[in-house]
Amino acid sequence: MNAIETTGLTKYYNKLCAVDHLSLSVNNEIFALLGPNGSGKTTTVLMLTTLLRPNEGSAAVCGYDVEHEGEEVRKRLSYVPQDMAVDIKLTGRENVFLFAKLYGISNPKDTTDEVISIMELSDRADDLIRTYSGGMRRRLELAQALVHEPDVLFLDEPTIGLDVGARKKIWGHIRMLRKNGMTIFVTTHYMDEADQFCDRVGIISQGRIVALDTPSALKADLEKDVITAKVSGNPGSVEIDGVRILGKQDGEITFTADNGREALPLITRALDLQGVTVTSLSMREPTLDDVFLNVVGNTEDAGHFDYQQFRTMLRRRK
Repeated sequence: MNAIETTGLTKYYNKLCAVDHLSLSVNNEIFALLGPNGSGKTTTVLMLTTLLRPNEGSAAVCGYDVEHEGEEVRKRLSYVPQDMAVDIKLTGRENVFLFAKLYGISNPKDTTDEVISIMELSDRADDLIRTYSGGMRRRLELAQALVHEPDVLFLDEPTIGLDVGARKKIWGHIRMLRKNGMTIFVTTHYMDEADQFCDRVGIISQGRIVALDTPSALKADLEKDVITAKVSGNPGSVEIDGVRILGKQDGEITFTADNGREALPLITRALDLQGVTVTSLSMREPTLDDVFLNVVGNTEDAGHFDYQQFRTMLRRRK
């Protein structure tokens, strides 16, 4: 039995298809769902955590159907949303203790001390949250999520806005949880993190999975060299056999080429004919960013449902 299993999972908002017949299996791994803003990532997570009902298809967490056995599903998962979920007027210990009581833990004090220790917050546990750094607050949210020992942990952008040191610390804890048998489902915009820390990656665009494999396999499948040209000028299209523009940004153009060494002089000449000066050229192996741009493109999907819209919708219903 897989920790997460979806078959044809679909969600519409009026005529808009936010998630389009998604079929996916995740088990005993760190799985990253990547995609542009509005591509269906958060809608997928909201369905898997029973916060949204699918229109078609099915999904199960730990063998329980998310639509018909929601209570059993919620007993076995934790969800840490992107927005801060701690009370800054309480101490760290009080925040975690509150979650332990809400989950009906029989020994909330001992459990609180244990998860705070796991997240390396014992020395600051009795300080008010408003004195915590962003990284400490995120670790406290993880501590809250662990009080009932979930089998599956959903993390929506777990390191967004954090500095490099805090990001590495958070991922160290996530990997420790994975090593201890927990299934981790992550959404993130940090491709380097997905590449380095995740066992598998799924890329979603317009509600559909367009790539799914380990980071190393996805990069190998690209089977192209990546060329970066720093330029002065405004280039148009470049028509060279076996060469494709992945993106343009701030005086820099990224290409993929079937044969990078042969393509280098051809790219320089093509740009020169457009009156564009090439100040430097470099060639490297593909990264997960390149895979993402290759399958999704350089523009973000538009018009899809997102978490903020979901919250607005709930407020209007009250």
